[in-house]
Amino acid sequence: MATMLGQSDPANSPLGLMLLDEITPVVMVLRTPLVEEACLKNGLNLVELLTPFSTFNNIDVPVRTASDQPYRLQKFKLRLFYASDIRQPNLEVAKEQLKEVITHAGEKDFSDLCSDPPQIEDVLSTPESEILPSWFQFFNKELVRSLSFSDHEAFDHPVACLLVVSTKDERPLNRFVDLFNTNQLPFLLNDGVMDPKILKHYLLVHDNQDGSSEKAEKILTEMRSTFGSNDCQLLCINSSQDGLVEHEDNPWAPYKTDASLSQPLGCFLNIDDFNEIKDLMQDFSSKHIIPHMEQKIRVLNQQVSVTRKGFRNQIKNLWWRKGKEDTPDASNGPMYTFSSIESQIRVLGDYAFMLRDYELALSNYRLLSTDYKLDKAWKRCAGVQEMMGLTYFLLDQSRKEAEYCMENAFNTYLKIGSSGQQNATRCGLWWIEMLKTRDQYKEAASVYFRISGEEPLHSAVMLEQASYCYLFSKPPMLHKYGFHLVLSGDHYKKCDQIKHAIRTYRRALSVYKGTMWSYIKDHVHFHIGKWYAFLGMFDVAVPHMLEVLTCGHQSKTTQDLFLREFLQIVQNTGKKFEVLKLQLPAINIPSVKVIFEDNRTYASPAAASVRESMWQSLEEDMIPSLPTIRTNWLESLPKNISKKHKQSNICVTGEAIKVDVEFKNPLQITISISSVSLICELSASSEEMDCDANSSTSELQNDEESGKLTISREQTSNSSFTLSEADFSLGGGERIMVQLTVTPRIEGILKVVGVRWNLSDSVVGFHNFESNLVKKKIAKGRRKAKHSPSDNLKFLVIKSLPKLEGSIHHLPEKVYAGDLRRLVLELRNQSEYPVKNMKMKISSPRFLNVGSWEILNTEFPACLEKKTDPEQRVQANHNKESHTVFLFPEDTLIQGGTPFLWPLWLRAAVPGNIPLYITIYYEMGDISNIMRHRTLRMYHNLQVLSSLDLSFQISPCPSRLKEFLVRMDAVNKTSSEIFQIHQLSSVGHQWKISLLQPVETMLPSELMPGQALSRFFKLENVRKLTTPEDKVSLLAPQEGSDVKLGSEASNEILFDICSSPLADFHICERIHQEGSHQEHPNSVDFILISQPSNDSINTGLPNPPPHLFSHHVCHCRIESTSPIWWLMEGPRTIHHNFSASFCEVKLKMTLYNSSDLSASIFIHTLDSIPSTSQLSEVMAGSPGNQAGWYDTSLLNDIKVTSDVLGMKVGKPPSLDSVSQFIWSGSCSTKVEVEPMSTAVVPLQICVFSPGTYDLSNYALHWNLLSSKDEGSHGKCPGSPYYLTVLQSA
Repeated sequence: MATMLGQSDPANSPLGLMLLDEITPVVMVLRTPLVEEACLKNGLNLVELLTPFSTFNNIDVPVRTASDQPYRLQKFKLRLFYASDIRQPNLEVAKEQLKEVITHAGEKDFSDLCSDPPQIEDVLSTPESEILPSWFQFFNKELVRSLSFSDHEAFDHPVACLLVVSTKDERPLNRFVDLFNTNQLPFLLNDGVMDPKILKHYLLVHDNQDGSSEKAEKILTEMRSTFGSNDCQLLCINSSQDGLVEHEDNPWAPYKTDASLSQPLGCFLNIDDFNEIKDLMQDFSSKHIIPHMEQKIRVLNQQVSVTRKGFRNQIKNLWWRKGKEDTPDASNGPMYTFSSIESQIRVLGDYAFMLRDYELALSNYRLLSTDYKLDKAWKRCAGVQEMMGLTYFLLDQSRKEAEYCMENAFNTYLKIGSSGQQNATRCGLWWIEMLKTRDQYKEAASVYFRISGEEPLHSAVMLEQASYCYLFSKPPMLHKYGFHLVLSGDHYKKCDQIKHAIRTYRRALSVYKGTMWSYIKDHVHFHIGKWYAFLGMFDVAVPHMLEVLTCGHQSKTTQDLFLREFLQIVQNTGKKFEVLKLQLPAINIPSVKVIFEDNRTYASPAAASVRESMWQSLEEDMIPSLPTIRTNWLESLPKNISKKHKQSNICVTGEAIKVDVEFKNPLQITISISSVSLICELSASSEEMDCDANSSTSELQNDEESGKLTISREQTSNSSFTLSEADFSLGGGERIMVQLTVTPRIEGILKVVGVRWNLSDSVVGFHNFESNLVKKKIAKGRRKAKHSPSDNLKFLVIKSLPKLEGSIHHLPEKVYAGDLRRLVLELRNQSEYPVKNMKMKISSPRFLNVGSWEILNTEFPACLEKKTDPEQRVQANHNKESHTVFLFPEDTLIQGGTPFLWPLWLRAAVPGNIPLYITIYYEMGDISNIMRHRTLRMYHNLQVLSSLDLSFQISPCPSRLKEFLVRMDAVNKTSSEIFQIHQLSSVGHQWKISLLQPVETMLPSELMPGQALSRFFKLENVRKLTTPEDKVSLLAPQEGSDVKLGSEASNEILFDICSSPLADFHICERIHQEGSHQEHPNSVDFILISQPSNDSINTGLPNPPPHLFSHHVCHCRIESTSPIWWLMEGPRTIHHNFSASFCEVKLKMTLYNSSDLSASIFIHTLDSIPSTSQLSEVMAGSPGNQAGWYDTSLLNDIKVTSDVLGMKVGKPPSLDSVSQFIWSGSCSTKVEVEPMSTAVVPLQICVFSPGTYDLSNYALHWNLLSSKDEGSHGKCPGSPYYLTVLQSA
């Protein structure tokens, strides 16, 4: 990049070098046709022949202009033009030439556009000279040269005229005179704009192929005598006779780029000719041009000093120009001839500038600027301001002044209008170079933007150059860099410069790659793809179009346009385009799941989706614990399997490996996907099964020596494995999970590589799976050594093995709670090899239970009816351990596709979504030494809806021991189903339930939707004391009693609750309904059996089976906290003659101990109704305390409530009253009652007067012996007992 101005000579900056090329003395060349003929032998005309020798980098000539102080000129250059070329270029022709420059540059640079664009980091680290297109400088020079020979500037005026005549011309001296004829001179010279009195130099050219130079010497002598000895020279060329001279560093190559390759440039010029031309131009410049310009500067400076300098001359000039302010504006102002003082000052300034006397040039430009302003010659004024800015820059004095002059000149050109637009462009280019030299790239970019204009091609080049200025800014302005490249590309496209448009857009990609600027990235990629396709480069266009396919952020119309253009480009290729990682549709790689079956097989996809840990916990006590069995089957492979294959998964020949792949459409439009299948590789070599010690670090190779490798990328028939295909359409934003399968047909090593698909039947997409991101449905064993991630999708294919297929007939998806039905498990084995030693385990025996073989062919629900013969009952499974694993009969063998059926019982225990997991273990014998047993895993989800809500309340009977009142409340929770209550059963041999009233007198037993129903029953405790040897556990077989509840109960049958499956399900319910009362002896279990009154229950099955509902309510406790029940017995009414004596009444109290422990009972009697505190003292007193008469004062009404019945006692007598009866026996009686036994205690009272008496003024204190549990003792007040004593007649 350019250095700071203060650190280098401005003349050596890019702008300084440009000015050295463009603002230098012009030499007008006049020649005869024979001169051109001699020069063209070398493939060059005369001007082309002399031009390389007109630039001097070290001419070292002393120069003295207006001052007496000379200086030395080091760099100098002459510009040679034929007289016919000294004219203002035609604007349209100049535009066409510039267009050709751009087109040629596009063709030249396009070869690099097929490679990947550079990264922005690489661009930032690349030098400026390597980043900028090389043709920019050439284009800018051509743009500047299109303004050559303007009438308001003097640096393009010819300084001298070179007249060239050949020695072959007739009368050469006359030819010299004829050449400078006014008819051949440029228009500007004849029109008075340029001074026709210019330096003339006469050159005689001799072609050495035409003979010796004697004639030439003679002509030269005549020339010198006629034109002067100093102004005439001789040039001999074409000294080589064979024309085979090749110059190693050809000086004409940079100037003659279109030279014919068949003829080397300067082929007839030997080294002598080369040196002679060089000396000619050196002498012409140093001895003629430069001295002539010095002399002209001194003369003009003297004239200007006399006429314009000094205070008097300035006042005179202002007075003379007074009044011109009122004249209308004109672009050029008044006409200035070469002899006018203004033109002379301009010539003086330009000559001084070209001879590097910048101080003299600046003073004259300043003087001239005022004149042009007063004359309103704006174009000339702008030109002078432009030169002042350049002079300030080269003097390195004032940056501010230099920029001010350039800004003023630029704005003045623009103010003129269209005639000044080209000049404004040239001024802008010089101004830009000035800013770039000072590292003001941001300001330079803004100037580029200002000179871009309205012409598209011109704007395109300027905008592109502006973009690079933003790139070179400190810090780089990358966003503006990319944006201006895009603007430039759009303008190139408008001018049909497609290749330049591609080039600029590709450079913009380096800015937007990896950013979130999605819209502009889509714009750039889409148009690059379209433009490549326009050029017929479809293979290069497709990758760019692929970048815009997943444009979900775009509008629906734009997405449709992108996809349509992409498919059209692909079709134009004439082939199906294969794209790795095609993003349409998008594949959710983390969700990819591989499902395969080794020793674990699945009855359904739902079973395969269950967590492996769930199956492992279920199978934990099923699989035999043998030394060869491991938590992961991969650890139990035989030793003859190579180590690398032990890392692989195992699958079986003929059994499909399933891969779930989720596809998503990121667009809003519908796309069509077809021929979706897996990409697999299968090595079928027998050597793969051999042990290979060196294979632990090697991968699967496509090598003839390692086996035959089959790679499926096309949908062709393959005998090694079979692939499934899928076709589907995806709507906008839609997702779909597709299950693809590969079924190996031979043994070997199978590898799942990826997935392929066709997009709209035009593009084939591939996506390789990254194994570490793919979920695998395999067992979770203990941690093993790390291995290659690719092994996760590699399978060891073993020979075909038996495999069970299972299903459950009539299993509904939705049922009501309590629904009991019989199902049938069907198992099949298509293999000819049998399976044996089968076991089955069910995760939820509360919902699903294994039935007995005998009921398979019986009718349901007739098979559940109560049998008169106990031996016909199906015994319940009372062993709790047996609920874990069910063993099929030992002689069970399944093979050859013959179905094997076994009954199952389903009962919907509670509402909710219930998962049912079933696993079946089976063995296959010695078919394979790798796998000896397998498991079949089955999964079903059962939706259970609410049906009946049951509750029971049990209260003791006040007049009977061991009898209770049961209230059943039932609520129909369904919205449409009607239930017919059929049977209520109490579970256990110690309870007997019966009706309180005949069933015919009961209300209808149908429950309508939302209806509640209450029924009352009598419950008897028929429990007897059992010895410890006769005691049974909680889950022991228990008899029960049943009550028919149907409207035709006398004709209906009863269902056996003590047989399977009702007894089995009841055992499970007791376990799941465990609470604080489950071990209490006074708790009761009830089973309510009902049926739907119609076939309206929706099961989801075409032919619904008969329905039966069983509702189990366990651990219902009697509303009493005491294990001691008692009953006072005696007369209720007595007639007695109190005039004779008081009345003695004999009573007895029957005590019953309902617990399993002996009880010590204390009966404490009181002769009056005690107060609450007295009663508490009595009840709290020790059994040995003696009690006597009490004078009791009751201040308040006291409610003495029996713990059993809870009845109120009446008001006590007044405070002054005396008790009318007394207990005449012992006031405290102690009795010990054995478990489940009764005891009778005699009591007696004495009544002193007639009346009705409440004999509840006693208390019981009980204590269970040999019990340390809480609640082993208690206190109970007396139960009301009313005795009426009447006076006898």
